[in-house]
Amino acid sequence: MTSQILIVLILTFLINLISTLSYSVRIVGIRTGRIAISFALFNILLLISRTANGFQAPLLAKTVENDIKHGIFDNTIIFRYVIFSCTLATILGGFLIPTFQRILSRAVLNFSTHKSLPKLIIRGFTKNGILYFKDNMAVPARGNITQISTDKEFPWKIFILNTVAVAVLTVGVLSSVYAAYLNPEYRTTASSLSAFINGFATILLSIFIDPHLSVMTDDVMLGKCPEAVFRKYIVYIIIARLLGTIIAQLLFLPGASLIAFIATKI
Repeated sequence: MTSQILIVLILTFLINLISTLSYSVRIVGIRTGRIAISFALFNILLLISRTANGFQAPLLAKTVENDIKHGIFDNTIIFRYVIFSCTLATILGGFLIPTFQRILSRAVLNFSTHKSLPKLIIRGFTKNGILYFKDNMAVPARGNITQISTDKEFPWKIFILNTVAVAVLTVGVLSSVYAAYLNPEYRTTASSLSAFINGFATILLSIFIDPHLSVMTDDVMLGKCPEAVFRKYIVYIIIARLLGTIIAQLLFLPGASLIAFIATKI
């Protein structure tokens, strides 16, 4: 495994870890009563994720280019590993959510008092900050898992749409880059199609899933919805995300073949 692929695996893992942790930000906002500040602080991590995402495709494309130059036109194992790193990151992110909630809640309250991001970051690396992190490490409550049920209140529509959106987002760039193996003459066109594919998945998230969670967040703040119900929905969303990364393994090659075909027709 080359250093480039190792970097891609690390970046992909980081991107999906942060994406999974993002679901807990609404809970932090509810508990602290400061939703805007919660999202503002989390956007710092989101900026890291987006920066990492910008390096992912070029590094993979460089690997494909080198393979094609050496007469290699099939290297699926690398891409399988990248997708698998998405699954591992989602699992780890789910287990880290209770710890992340506590740390972010403390950060929100400190920022509300001092109103200084540099001071907040410095305090996080002090002895007290490190001890606070250590003392507040926790695993998901068993009740959050045992209460899962596919009864009539199960949000099937949101669950399925989130699964599909995550699966498409996971393979969007990967299938587009891999399409270069299948159709080297149109590899630039195929790579450019990733924006269209990811755009479709982003639309699903923006139109159906994010507004639904936003409404539920407001309902919890107004006392119309119990926090326990909202937390259960977050668990469902994380499970849907995990399922989406697994389904991505099945969609990867068909998606690459479809992109390679479309690249010759547009």
